[in-house]
Amino acid sequence: MNPQTRILISGASVAGPALAFWLARAGHQVTVVERMSEFRDGGQNIDVRGSGREVLRKMGLEQKVKQYNTGEQGMVFVDEHNEVAAEFEKDAFGGDGPTAELEILRGDLAKILFNETKTETNYIFGESISTLQDSGEAVDVTFESGRKDVFDLVIIAEGIGSHTRQKLLGDIVEYEPYDLYMGYFTIPKGGGDGDQARWYNAPGGRGILLRPDNKGTTRAVLALQTKPCGYADLSQDEIINVMSEKFADAGWETPRVLEGMKSTDDFYFEEIRQVHCPTWSKGRVALLGDAAWAPGPVTGMGTTLAITGAYVLAGELLRLGDHTEAFTKYEKIMRPYVEQSQKVPKSGPKFLQPQTRFGIALEHFMLNLATKPGLRTLLKKVTSPNDEKVHLKNYEM
Repeated sequence: MNPQTRILISGASVAGPALAFWLARAGHQVTVVERMSEFRDGGQNIDVRGSGREVLRKMGLEQKVKQYNTGEQGMVFVDEHNEVAAEFEKDAFGGDGPTAELEILRGDLAKILFNETKTETNYIFGESISTLQDSGEAVDVTFESGRKDVFDLVIIAEGIGSHTRQKLLGDIVEYEPYDLYMGYFTIPKGGGDGDQARWYNAPGGRGILLRPDNKGTTRAVLALQTKPCGYADLSQDEIINVMSEKFADAGWETPRVLEGMKSTDDFYFEEIRQVHCPTWSKGRVALLGDAAWAPGPVTGMGTTLAITGAYVLAGELLRLGDHTEAFTKYEKIMRPYVEQSQKVPKSGPKFLQPQTRFGIALEHFMLNLATKPGLRTLLKKVTSPNDEKVHLKNYEM
């Protein structure tokens, strides 16, 4: 690329700032727009595995990320009496088990990346792309505010439901449902909340996950295994009422979780799906992160793919110079890794959200077996993809 190439990135969560880190450092004019009116520092536990950790090391940020660790020391599966049915310590699977070695809140990781890039990158909050016109020589962008500008390249690093991706590619994107809904929110720390995550199941495909954070509060997740039925289209008040009704008789610590859900200020709800996109670029515009390939949170690979993809995309752009060649090479390198990461058997989420009491008992029995030396790979095969590291080039950046 020519020096001072003008690059627009849409999305300021993890993938966008991770890409800005490399491109702005190389001397290019990088602008990041984010539709939210201000920087978002909330969010649930995420983890960085495999190649993602290697990229953080290359960025010089691995130790800083470790400093923001949530403090989670493992995960236990409990029954309605809070008796432990199975326990996985933090170093299970070499630190890449249910609790990863690099376990951090989404907002903390985003803040680290934002702080590392804000002096060299132009961040604009409360703004989003309205139209894109690729002339072949540049991309004319009209923003929702009515402002217009011209960029050499545009990178869409938005979420799974990216509106800009829709404007670029139309309806060619396919969504693969997990038959799973999840609600995320923060609640006050309770007497039973320690340094281990606790996972509880109730009949009807209902699950509650309580995880420690480094803020003195507890991160709660409500999971409901059911066929897609439009819940994600409901208003926040409507879905809180629905989830309150669905979980009313779930037992365990559910009453305090539901009470916390009603009073929280960071409730987020989604239908868990994967994104399958036949191409990640068109002309001078490319996709990155969940906008291109959302694997779903059950894989544990979303953040790793975002960070790794940003490194590869930046590396190929800076190495090749020509955006067409770079976009092609970026996709050739990343697509096999993405597809492997998306290979989560449908039995995995269903196994972890049983519909019957017998199913819960079987789940606990199998999980307990999986804690035994020599059998731990059972859980990984059932619940996680093969997350082998992508072979990263040592780009000169």
